[in-house]
Amino acid sequence: MTQPTAPETVCASCGSKSSGRFCSNCGASLEPQKCAQCGASLSPGVRFCHSCGAPVGASQSPMVPLPKTQPSSSLPWIVSAIALITLLAFLAGNAFNRKRGSNLDAPQNALPQAGLDDRGAGGAAPGAVRGPDISQLSPQERADRLFNRVMVLNSEGKTDSVLFFAPMAIESYRMLSPLNADQRYDLGRIAEVAGAYPLARAQADTILSENPTHLLGLILGARIADLDKRTDDSKQMQSRFLKAYQSETGKKLPEYERHEDDIKAALANAQKSGGA
Repeated sequence: MTQPTAPETVCASCGSKSSGRFCSNCGASLEPQKCAQCGASLSPGVRFCHSCGAPVGASQSPMVPLPKTQPSSSLPWIVSAIALITLLAFLAGNAFNRKRGSNLDAPQNALPQAGLDDRGAGGAAPGAVRGPDISQLSPQERADRLFNRVMVLNSEGKTDSVLFFAPMAIESYRMLSPLNADQRYDLGRIAEVAGAYPLARAQADTILSENPTHLLGLILGARIADLDKRTDDSKQMQSRFLKAYQSETGKKLPEYERHEDDIKAALANAQKSGGA
């Protein structure tokens, strides 16, 4: 008895006619499939379900969002988290500064640090005394206060603070041009402690060119010579200082009274070094 011939089916993968469960040319399944989403029967080779439109063959499991959608959906949460952390850090910093400020005697503003506030270092509590209006200070007053601030910081060994305020102080003296001997000495001392030796040396040379026996010019010149390791020049300056001391102090110049401590220290150092 002749067996009935199975109906031929066109393979959706390679286009060959074949019968049975699999294509004899490429091996693709010839049996109807079911949609993984809705369970509807699918014709062989179809790419989308005729019932729900879901892709056929890409996945036999329920559809999931594409990976590229995940970053965009989580981005707002990431941004929000960063913003929250930043806000908390800002608030914590402010709280720390307020606590720190309440424990300090010095006012928490830029004026005392720049030497432009009348309040002393151990003076009144914050807010007790109002600082002066900087715009009302004369150029000489600003220069004097910055000079005092730099000298105090230098005596305290606060090198970083000296280097921070020295440029402001130097500029304040340059604005006073033309400078007298007193102002040039102040400018030279600021330049000295800031390490600007050429500027300091120029002030000493200018003072002495106008008055070869000026005590402040000789003091500044000797100090810079020491720092430059010019021993002979330093001894020469000290010798000139000792010879001019009596006659110059008799002039009672205002700058000699203002820098009396420097003159006394220079006199003791010159006598000790045997500059005479």
